Amino acid sequence: MIDLAAVQSLRAVDEHGSVVAAADALGFTPSAVSQQVKRLEKQAGVALLERVGRGVLLTGAGRRLVDDGARLLADLERVEAELHAYSRTVAGHVRLACFSTAMRGLAAPVTRRLLDTHPDLRITLSEEEPWDAVDLVARGRVEVAVAHAWGDVALALPEHVVATELGRDPAHAIVRHDHPLAGRGSVTAADLADEDWVATPPGTICRQWLERMHDGTGRRPRIAHQSREFECHLALVSAGLGTALVPRLGRAPLGDDLVALGVTDPAPTRTVVALHRRSLSGSPAVAAVLDELQRGWAAGA
Repeated sequence: MIDLAAVQSLRAVDEHGSVVAAADALGFTPSAVSQQVKRLEKQAGVALLERVGRGVLLTGAGRRLVDDGARLLADLERVEAELHAYSRTVAGHVRLACFSTAMRGLAAPVTRRLLDTHPDLRITLSEEEPWDAVDLVARGRVEVAVAHAWGDVALALPEHVVATELGRDPAHAIVRHDHPLAGRGSVTAADLADEDWVATPPGTICRQWLERMHDGTGRRPRIAHQSREFECHLALVSAGLGTALVPRLGRAPLGDDLVALGVTDPAPTRTVVALHRRSLSGSPAVAAVLDELQRGWAAGA
């Protein structure tokens, strides 16, 4: 009988490229992962891994086992979730991945309430970019993820991943109180065309939206400074070093020095969603997390 837990270890080796990296991702020792793979090879009667340089690759047989095993693991996950549904017990371990502002503005207070309400539930939080979060849910590395998509650009989701919309999160142009536009209340992208911007690095979703927002102006945004953290953006704007486009979710208080301006034409708004695998739809623990995320969003977390 094929050991499905060992198949999970083999899949982790495939994803991470080495036994050591797979063990770190799974929370096992490298020796334990190595022993599981050797046990699988003994059960299958063929080699499943081959060494390439300092890493390892799946053999043809290993690839077949991982691909077919993924379907078996999904079926087992669905059966387990349905069995838990009979008991209606919110228990077990839920891994929750979130982008940074959702971690601060939503996941932190929601997780505290969940743990207080369900003492048999354990939640592990990790910060991930939205496209990475989709992949982690799809591959079974996390049970739930909070992700976002800007404007009309939808997240590409595999068929077995379900999205629950939590709400819409607008971004505002943040300027100093003495900025010429500070008294306007709202501005258009054209009004902001000559600004020096504090922005996230190239390739990030927020940077991509800032660039798309400028499409109608016929000009590209002039990036003066870069930082991954919106709290750093606020500090740079406060110092008079530029203007920033900062989402409302998880935004620190602006104080007296900064002003948030609504932006129109186009309006920079992102859709925030919670993701889970379809096979987990019957899990009371996953349902509790999704319900609390929705309640938290509605209440402003």
